[in-house]
Amino acid sequence: MNDKSQDMVSIVIPVHNAESYIAKTIRSILTQTVTNYEVLLVDDASTDDSLAKIERIRDERLKILKTHSEQAAGAAAARNCGIEEAKGRYLAFLDADDLWHPKKLEKTLAYMKKKDAAFVFTGYEFGDQEGRGTGKIVHVPEVLDYEHALSRTVIFTSTVLFDLTKIDKELIRMPQVKSEDTATWWKILKAGYLAYGLDENLTIYRRAGKTLSSNKIEAVRRIWNLYKLQEGMTFFKRLHCFAGWAFGAVYRRL
Repeated sequence: MNDKSQDMVSIVIPVHNAESYIAKTIRSILTQTVTNYEVLLVDDASTDDSLAKIERIRDERLKILKTHSEQAAGAAAARNCGIEEAKGRYLAFLDADDLWHPKKLEKTLAYMKKKDAAFVFTGYEFGDQEGRGTGKIVHVPEVLDYEHALSRTVIFTSTVLFDLTKIDKELIRMPQVKSEDTATWWKILKAGYLAYGLDENLTIYRRAGKTLSSNKIEAVRRIWNLYKLQEGMTFFKRLHCFAGWAFGAVYRRL
C-alpha cells in the first residue's frame, strides 16, 4: 500500500436503477468528516439515469465500475467487483438508497482501532422514502460471534467496516445466494473472527419498497434456506435459530 492507501477507506456501492436515491447517498459520503476514501460505484446494468446522476457529481474520489453483464447480476456480483478493485486499507459497504451520518466513518474507524478489530458494525435507524429518520433505531450488541449471529441477523450491510490488513478480501467476497450479505457475515464469523458492534445510530436504512408482505414471506424463505443449504443445520437447530431470528426481525420493525 502507498502512503495514501494506508488509512484510506474503500466504499463499495452497488448501483441498479437507483436514480431516485443515488445523488443523496453520495452526498452523505461527501459530507463525511473523514475525507481519505474512494467511492466505488458499481453499475449493475442500470437502465435508468443512475449513471448520469453520478457523472454530474464532480469529485475525483468517485469511480464508476461495471459488472459487464447485459442483465442485472445482483448485489453480490456488484459488491464483489468493488471488493476486487478496492485500494484502501479499510472496506465499507453502502447501499445505493441508504444514508450515512457525517461522522459515520470517523466513529467506526475510531471504534475499530479501539477494539483492534477486523470487523465492526453499528446501529442504524429506519428511514422513510425521503431518507428521513423515523425514530425507530436498531441497537446492536457489543460483540457477536458465529453462534449468536445465526439467530441475531442484526448486522446491516450499510454499517459494516473491515480492516483488510487483518482479514483477506477472499473471505469477504459474497456468495451468489439470496441474503448474500448475511451469508457472508456468517462465513467470516465461522472462520473465527468476531464482529464488534458500536451501538450508535450512524446510518439511515430506507424502507421504501422493502416492506411489502411478499418481501416478508421471502425473507422467511431466505433465512430458512441459508440455515439449511449454506450452514447445513439439522432441522431442530434450524427451528431453534429461526425462532430467535423471527423474534428479532419482528422486534426491529415494531
